[in-house]
Formats: sequence, structure tokens, C-alpha cells
Amino acid sequence: MEFAFLTFILVSSFAVDSSHFSITEWDDVVVARKDTPIVLVCNDTTVRGRGSISINWMMKSLDEKDWKLVLSANERKIFYGGSSKETMQLTDPNFKVTGDFSLSFRPILEDYGLYSCLIKQKERKLKEKIILLAFLTVTIIPTAPIPQKSTLRLTANVHPSSAVSHITWVTPGGMLMKSEKKEKVGTVAKLPQVLNSDSGVYVCRVYPWVNSSNPVFIFNVDVIVDDDNVASFTGTIHGKEISSVTLAQTPFHLMCPDVMGDNVLLYWKPPDRRVDMKLVYQYDRWRGSTSVQSKKLKLAGPPYNPEAGSFSFLLTPEVKDGGLYVCDVYLNDNTFSQRTLLSVLKATVVTNQDSSKLTLKCLYSELSKVQSVSWKYQNKSRRLNMLSHGPGIIMTILPLPITSDTAGNYTCTLLLKNGKTVWVTVTLPLKDGSNESHSVTTLYQLPPLSALLLLVPLVAAAVGVLLWRQKHISDRSIEQHLSVHLNEAENIYDNPEDIRQAPPQGSVYMDLKPRGEDDVYKELERYEQCQS
Repeated sequence: MEFAFLTFILVSSFAVDSSHFSITEWDDVVVARKDTPIVLVCNDTTVRGRGSISINWMMKSLDEKDWKLVLSANERKIFYGGSSKETMQLTDPNFKVTGDFSLSFRPILEDYGLYSCLIKQKERKLKEKIILLAFLTVTIIPTAPIPQKSTLRLTANVHPSSAVSHITWVTPGGMLMKSEKKEKVGTVAKLPQVLNSDSGVYVCRVYPWVNSSNPVFIFNVDVIVDDDNVASFTGTIHGKEISSVTLAQTPFHLMCPDVMGDNVLLYWKPPDRRVDMKLVYQYDRWRGSTSVQSKKLKLAGPPYNPEAGSFSFLLTPEVKDGGLYVCDVYLNDNTFSQRTLLSVLKATVVTNQDSSKLTLKCLYSELSKVQSVSWKYQNKSRRLNMLSHGPGIIMTILPLPITSDTAGNYTCTLLLKNGKTVWVTVTLPLKDGSNESHSVTTLYQLPPLSALLLLVPLVAAAVGVLLWRQKHISDRSIEQHLSVHLNEAENIYDNPEDIRQAPPQGSVYMDLKPRGEDDVYKELERYEQCQS
């Protein structure tokens, strides 16, 4: 886009020896706009009533050693030197009476440098003052009128940078804007996705170093947002789509584009349904504003840093929170996008009303990326009967009471088409709670005369996540242990094609294509009602 330049001039003055200067010896600082008349102030009222007085104004650039004459004057005449400009003149020709030796002119870019005001009586030096003339350049992108939804960039830069301590930006409403100082660029403030309401007069504040009669210099910058023009982001850069899987109630990282951005928008399309995407999270690091539509989402912390523009999200999902997530990151007027298709798995354990059967259920979402789901018993020679209660539900039914033939580990494994897997293990102990085969975990004893066993999540380090939920079953103790393992390359399916072609051994692989209504979500609702 085009650049709009507003150039200002910063005048820094300090009293030092003409051959050497130091920041600590500044007398004053004056800031002026380019092509606007400025005054380099030089006063000495002690000369009034004295004899012949003369004034010499000289200048040199910062990389030169020799001074060049701008003008020389006494009470009778003025002589203009080779470095004089057409607009340069003394503010008061009667300087011998008033003691005002200031120089006024309309500067241009080439006029920056050091200026010397030397006051003499005959050949004796009465006073010398060195003034540094520096430039403040303000850049506005894009040029006015600014399209709506574009990113407004306000940049202020001072040359030399030692002339000021810092620069700030203020909105038309008087709010201090977030700004960042970038090397060789200046102090930058941004407003992503501007609207008509962002039009107005913005203020650039320049703060000089110490020994200034004015602590801050203010410049107004007009910003006009176009009522009829909306920015078009046609060059979106898309990352490779991610397909992943996780357990319900387990924190999952939703990746965003690997770019330091200005703001981020996260969209979500629910799983296995033909519905529109909706905006669920929005964060603008420059305005410091956040809009959240789901309590299950939050911005990720280290190594990410949202305030600096490094974005990622933490999602703690239920089964129904799977689906398509699109993270869009905006940097200036460029858009970067990352899509993630997420499947979520959850296991439940329920008993029927007469306590004669125990049902192990696997609920899962985003069926379009799922290759297979199955229950397996620790004794692989024993084949489990599988039932499908509609898309997204796989279950197996066990007779009660639990015996030595049915006690132990039952694992539900979900395999994605890209080879990623997740599994949940349910441990069913005998009535007395003994189960030597599971000494790797701490068994949680339930009280006798229990009725129903369900799941309560518990996050553990190491292998994965232990999910526990207890329900009562008559005259017996049932312990349920959920362990999770996520693996992209090394998983229990070394060769899924070989497994699908081989005869079933303890597991049945089922057709998972969606059909009928969203039974898995109705099942979840019934499950949650039962919980309450």
C-alpha cells in the first residue's frame, strides 16, 4: 500500500562548548513540524545597555567538523552566509535592546544538524548556545481514506534517536494506545480492523530528555476511515490442515499460524453436522480486547505469548466440541490461516436397571476423519461383541456380576485415517477389589452395595490421563481406570491395513459412516441428565 508521510522537526537545544556536546548539558528542547515556522531560541538580557553587540549563527551537520556561517549581524547590518536559507531571519532586529537573538525560519529536511548561537561584545564571547535540529517523521498506513477492516499503522521516528526519551500515541477519545519501539523503524501503534468509529484526530506525544522547558510536545494526526470502502484480504496464506484426536476433558493445543500477528480470530464448525462456522474467540493485542464465546477455550501461555503476537489456544473439550477449528491470524493487511479437524473420544460405564448387565460405551466425534473404533479385552483370545447405537457410539455389554473371566482391562481405541490414535482403558476389578494385574496404578475402593459406576476425570503426568468416575453396583466393587496415550507414529496399529484384512481377534471393526440423526449427542444428553 501507499505510504502517507507527515514529517516533523524536533529542535533540541543544550548549552555546551562548540566543539563538544553531551545529552546531560541540554538547555531546552523544541519540537516543530516540517515546513512550519520554527524558532531557535537564544536570549541574553544582560547585553542591554552595553556597547557594540554582534550575533553569529552557524550550523554544521552531525558528521561534519567545520561550522558554516548562517548569518552575522550587529546593530547596523546583517550579513547572510553560504548556509543561510531564504526564510531565515532574526526574530527581533532590535536585539541589542531586547536581548532576543533567536533565529526563525521554515525548515526543510536538509536543514537538520547543529546550530550555534554566539553572542559577542567586540571580540569577547558573552554567550554560546548549541542547538540540535532533529526530525520526527510520522508515517500513516494505509493512506487516507483508510478502508474499513484494514489495519491502521501509525509510526513515529526521530533522527537522531538520542533527542527524545520516548514517544506515545493517544486515540481521539484520549486513551493511551499500546505501542512498540522497533529498531530502525520507530514507535509503532496499530489498530486492526478499523471501523468508521475509529476516525478522528490521533495525538503523537514526543517526550524530550531532561532540562526541557516543555516536558512533552504534541502533534495531531488526522485519520479518516472510508465509509464506502472495505479492505479485501484475498491473499490468505493457508497452513497444512491438521487432523488430530484427543480425549474428552483433556486439554488440547489448537495450533495457529506460526507468525507474530496483530490479532487472532478462532472459528468453529460443530462435528458431523451441516452448519455454518461461528466465531468463538477473538483477541486484539493492540486494543487489549478479548471476546470469548466458550469457557472451554483460552489463549495458551508459554512458549506462546499473546501480548507479543504469538498465538495458540487450549481447548478442554467434550465429545460435542470436536469438529473443524480455523485460526486466522492478521498481520498488517495479511492473513494467515490454520485449519484443525479434531475428533474427541469419551468412555462411559453404565448398568441396566436390574443390575444384570454392564455396558461399556465409546462416544466420539468428527467421524469424517475416523478410520476405526473398537473395544478390546486384555485377553485377546476372548472376542467381544460390538454394538453401534448410531454414528459416534460403539459399545460392548458384559454380564453381571464381574467374574475372574470378565475382570480386567477393557480398551477402546480410536484410529484416525492419518494413523493417529487415542485409547481409553477401563479396569473392572473383582468383587473384593483384588486385581494383581494392575499394580501399576493405585486402585480406588468403592463402598459396598453400590449401584452405578461412571467416570470422573483426573489428569496425571507420564503416560497420560486417568479418568475416574464412580457409580454404585449392587453388592460389588467396580474400579474403573482410564489411561490415555496419544501417538502419531508409534501406535498399537503398526499396519492398519493388515489388521483390517486379518480375521477379528477380540475386536470388531465397524462401519463408521454417519447415518440418521446425531445419536451420539442425544446419548451424551441422556448421560449428562443421568449424572445430574
